[in-house]
Amino acid sequence: MRLTVIGTGYLGAVHAACMADIGHDVLGVDIDTARITALSEGRPPFYEPGFDEVLTRALASGRLRFSNDLRDAARHGEVHFICVGTPQQAGSQAADLRYVNAVVDGLTPHLPASCLVVGKSTVPVGTTARLTDRIAGLAPAGVRAEVAWNPEFLREGFAVEDTLRPDRVVVGVSGREADETLRRVYAPMLKDGVPYISTDPSTAELVKAAANSFLATKISFINAMSEVCDAAGADVATLADALGHDTRIGRQFLNAGIGFGGGCLPKDIRAFAARAEELGVGPALRFLDQVDEINRRQRTRTIALARRLTGGDLAGRRVTVLGATFKPNSDDVRDSPALAVAAALHQQGADVRVHDPMGAANARRAHPELRSGSDLLTACRDAEILLHLTEWSQYREVDPVELAGVVGEPVLIDGRNALPHDAWRAAGWTVRTLGRPYSPAQPSDARSRNPLRATIVSPATGPSPVAALSSALPNGPA
Repeated sequence: MRLTVIGTGYLGAVHAACMADIGHDVLGVDIDTARITALSEGRPPFYEPGFDEVLTRALASGRLRFSNDLRDAARHGEVHFICVGTPQQAGSQAADLRYVNAVVDGLTPHLPASCLVVGKSTVPVGTTARLTDRIAGLAPAGVRAEVAWNPEFLREGFAVEDTLRPDRVVVGVSGREADETLRRVYAPMLKDGVPYISTDPSTAELVKAAANSFLATKISFINAMSEVCDAAGADVATLADALGHDTRIGRQFLNAGIGFGGGCLPKDIRAFAARAEELGVGPALRFLDQVDEINRRQRTRTIALARRLTGGDLAGRRVTVLGATFKPNSDDVRDSPALAVAAALHQQGADVRVHDPMGAANARRAHPELRSGSDLLTACRDAEILLHLTEWSQYREVDPVELAGVVGEPVLIDGRNALPHDAWRAAGWTVRTLGRPYSPAQPSDARSRNPLRATIVSPATGPSPVAALSSALPNGPA
């Protein structure tokens, strides 16, 4: 089928390449000329595992092209996917739909024939009905453009997998023709047994909002429990394990830490609550305000813990933050808890260095006031405290004995409760987390007995395993 994908950000670019990869003739459209040029040349404008291979393959097949012109999209597509952003409105919790509206306004007058317009962006319930009326008023005489909603459920770091092998396909349609068209679009997935849920547009719009809200609630619940555990001297990790054995609850996303972030989850739950107020059912989602507050409080608690561990004053303290992206396997730093904590530490006078395997360049653009280590060894050298804030697998593989020979003080806050704490404590580190009782380093004199300390610093001895690991890690997108 001939598809257009309008908006080639994270969602749109992946969707366009994957749809071409499964056999459709796809035109990707965006007003960002630099982005379109990069994609046309096979250069991904963001980091996503596996995306570069799919993009290269789709371009080589001849089934994927890119353009800056919505008139090209109108002429090309039988089905038009809207994949633009829906950020939070300035001064409001509500979603800003200006980009969705702009796509409709720019595309519709040029449509040469009847077609299907399919939204994938996360929008307030009722958007499909509103756009249906908007398109009807803009379409040329004799042209009928039906609107459907097909929410995306992509996880950054797994976006290609989630597009090609989704756990479900949800479509909100108003008639049989639209449903049959979308079944053709996703035929390879349905052939492989992927569940296909066809419903009305309002329900489809709500599925995405409800899914994000439930996930955010689960994360904030265990983070609230971590605060209670700190007050009671209990262990939130054991608590989570015990809860996870209950099949009604499950263990996934019950890892207490500094909370969720990114370009979707925080703004989506706020927009959902705002839309509920508009519908007159605000009290039904009032709990989402508390979910949001708990999430933001985890960042504040982490900063307070760092201040206590550095003697009550961060001014002049050398601090290293491990991680800048909001999650691993991505270079996305939008609303990153790690970067927010790093910036707050800097504002309190700390000398902050940030390391991230893929997000360093984006972190520098977002917060030029923060220093970034060119590699892990450089970033950690002489640090008085380390904060592990993004759960990259590389950080779990670091040898804490070697790292103890590089830092100024072996003090660690594991903001993701993800590192092997026993191994770090055995290497002489003081390890603190949110929601877990304090256990002192064992043995306490490991740093003074560490024979690697001198050899790591001396260039005459050659690179240590830590240095070798550091040099192997990419430091950001080219």
